Amino acid sequence: MQHAVGSPLPPPHQPGQGPATGWTPTGQHPGPHHPGPPPVPPPAPGFAPTPPVPHTVPRRVPDTTGHVQLPPGGPVPMPSAPPATAAPDPTSTTLAVLLIGPAGAGKTSVAKYWADHRRVPTAHISLDDVREWVRSGFADPQSGWNDHSEAQYRLARRTCGFAARNFLANGISCVLDDAVFPDRPVVGLGGWKRHVGPGLLPVVLLPGLEIVLERNAERSGNRRLTDDEVARIHGRMAGWYGSGLPIIDNSQMDIQQTAQVLNDVLARSIASPPSW
Repeated sequence: MQHAVGSPLPPPHQPGQGPATGWTPTGQHPGPHHPGPPPVPPPAPGFAPTPPVPHTVPRRVPDTTGHVQLPPGGPVPMPSAPPATAAPDPTSTTLAVLLIGPAGAGKTSVAKYWADHRRVPTAHISLDDVREWVRSGFADPQSGWNDHSEAQYRLARRTCGFAARNFLANGISCVLDDAVFPDRPVVGLGGWKRHVGPGLLPVVLLPGLEIVLERNAERSGNRRLTDDEVARIHGRMAGWYGSGLPIIDNSQMDIQQTAQVLNDVLARSIASPPSW
């Protein structure tokens, strides 16, 4: 072991000496005695000594945007049921809603209309929009479902969940939309419940196959699927029948009518939340 130049080395351990045995440089290097520092004279009359500055712990800065403090987001609880004498009013209740359905079901259009016409602040969060935030390296599921497309889907769903929890914590309702498959639990409802909370209210939009084929034909870019793919997705969505989730067949409804029926379905879900 090295020691700094000029510093005395401790004496070797001797029998009968324990760690409590005192040791000073003076005892090892005898020489003339040097007295300690001179005593400090008392302060002159009329002068008080300056008190020491107390040590302060830095105060934690709250999460703020400008001067507005934002409460943190947490799991969304189940909405409170209204008194027995009052009917639930989903238009003025803070809610987290998940619209499920195949491509062409009208999820995004209905979600935007529903959010635009509520009496309380409401945000629309589309999973497809969030997935497409990835520009370079975007894994398009139409090119084949693989580890990359599933990872980006999971990441987008988790991001949507974080956003919904933050909005709800600050009094803003949320409507999310996603093509959740009943036969794919790995990317199914369990993930949405985990990321948003048990208070999420799922509703399925499931029009007839002819309707979704017509709506899909009006799409462009990577949102447009082949007819075979649309038919395959629609067939898999039929598995929601018998699941216990509320289902709206909006084949003969426009967007406004579907939003009205959605409010009726949500009123029943608030009074008696679905088990999922």
